[in-house]
Amino acid sequence: MSDLDKKLDIKMLSRVFKALSNPNRLQIYLEVLAHRHSGIEAPGAGCGIADLIIKLSVGAPTISHHVKELVDAGLVSVEKNGKYVTCHLDESMQKQLSAFFSE
Repeated sequence: MSDLDKKLDIKMLSRVFKALSNPNRLQIYLEVLAHRHSGIEAPGAGCGIADLIIKLSVGAPTISHHVKELVDAGLVSVEKNGKYVTCHLDESMQKQLSAFFSE
């Protein structure tokens, strides 16, 4: 890995850790991760925004803000289906984080 690649990885990890440093965002990420590992195959493996609102006891605007931060950090993606919004785990980022913590 070149020095440039290492710097890019550090910048990426910095964005990820900044996003996850907020307790609400960390809890949202963990909920999405739990849905992913629930044994449900994609696309059903997503976590609905309505579910997050109920589980976190936080308003929709706050959840939307935190989900946007997680999307910007590359941790999750969102899928809109009518009035329903579902969060999905970004598999490649999850693998990068697993690799980072396993080293």
